[in-house]
Amino acid sequence: MTIRFENQYDFSSPAETESFAAKISLWARLGQLILLRGDLGAGKSTFARAFIKAMAAEGDEFDIPSPSFSIIQTYDNTRLPIAHIDLYRLNSKVEAEELGIGELLSTHIVVVEWPENLPNFAAPKLTLHFTGAGNNRHVKLEADSSWSDALYRNETIENFLAHSEWKNLPRKFLEGDASSRRYETVTLQGVSSILMDMPQKPDGPPVKNGKPYSAIAHLAEGIAAVVNTNQQLLTYGYSAPVIKVADISNGLAIIENLGSSVFGNMMRAGSDMHEPMKTAVAVLADMATKEWPATIPSYDREAQLIETDLLISWFWKFLHGSDPAPSLHESFEEIWRQILPLAQSERPHWVLRDFHSPNLIWMPERQDLQRVGLIDTQDAVLGHPAYDLASLLQDARVDIDFAWADELYGHYENLRAKQGSFDRVKFSAAYAVLGAQRATKILGIFARLAHRDGKPAYLKHMPRVSRYLKRNLEHPALAPLKMWYLEYMPEALDVKST
Repeated sequence: MTIRFENQYDFSSPAETESFAAKISLWARLGQLILLRGDLGAGKSTFARAFIKAMAAEGDEFDIPSPSFSIIQTYDNTRLPIAHIDLYRLNSKVEAEELGIGELLSTHIVVVEWPENLPNFAAPKLTLHFTGAGNNRHVKLEADSSWSDALYRNETIENFLAHSEWKNLPRKFLEGDASSRRYETVTLQGVSSILMDMPQKPDGPPVKNGKPYSAIAHLAEGIAAVVNTNQQLLTYGYSAPVIKVADISNGLAIIENLGSSVFGNMMRAGSDMHEPMKTAVAVLADMATKEWPATIPSYDREAQLIETDLLISWFWKFLHGSDPAPSLHESFEEIWRQILPLAQSERPHWVLRDFHSPNLIWMPERQDLQRVGLIDTQDAVLGHPAYDLASLLQDARVDIDFAWADELYGHYENLRAKQGSFDRVKFSAAYAVLGAQRATKILGIFARLAHRDGKPAYLKHMPRVSRYLKRNLEHPALAPLKMWYLEYMPEALDVKST
């Protein structure tokens, strides 16, 4: 392998080796190899067991036997599936090939002790050479590919934390998302905070008029957007996370932990969501009363069009396995240019664009509107308030019953009417247009995540998004768009479960 990162470490106790393994686990990804080299008793098994334990859910206890006799021991209930392999008793690479390790690499992180007889798989490799005896261990680490990138990033995080109150504290993986953002938790004096890891995005290839997609769609390319947006939301009295300390240049911040009562998790657990959802609707109605500063990009026509084009670029390819004809892009864009003016706001508001169940946190200990925590705010734009209402009531990841959505929609209308002049007819048209625009975009994004990025889990949400799209198209103002879908892409209106 071509070594891109290497370092050496000395540990004076098993606990230090275990802590190091837990830190390595923060960067684990499917398809990676961890190769553990060293003599008997050098610390390989201590590292492997600690790595597996660190990948377990909080409070999940289970045995981690040595695979010396079974050769392969798998763990499928950890954060990511793990295969722990011991090749000590094998005599050749041919024997190792017969174990099906190549297949395991497509579905697991593979940790191998005694890898001398391991075939040379084309997978990201992290190699640890253990020497020493007793409590003292010396480890030489070598990494290539994505492991190297991860460990360089880890050093940046360690340097950031070393100059803060949170230095030398255990870090626990919280989550990653569809983007390059990562989150960990760190706890200081009983208070849990979140380490937000959002490296500055490099510009992608130009896709239109010499600009990359992110620039046209006004997607945040660094953590400064989070800091600035949260500060404005806090100024207006909403519950966005407080930024405790930030390193803008390196894309790192310690932010307030608003808790674990995420709307989406509560819905899947069968919690009573009437009060949380009504309060979230009230937050949006209240946001519509504010005078928002023009310090963020406008959700302009070109941004909306580049998003809808994701359907043509990726959903078509997902369906047919080929690129669509240029004329399909052109006819689709022409229809959208006709109907998007119906969603033009006379007085633009801040639109968070991700005001939905994964990014809303219920905090009943707070008062009134502050009971709804707002996260994932970095892509806020100036636009029409109907967009965020559609995000909430047409949730891509959990089912929102149409009757309940209509009830909540009516609640929003009534709150807006009490505030003063409110045109229900115009708002209804804008809601349908932006709901259709959002569903169109999401079908394209989920197809891209599955087709290009190897993340098929998003496909299970497509039927739900398809239902929303079909329902939005029933609005009379969207008749031209409905006809286009029926003629060119009826499959988008009836996506089946996989």
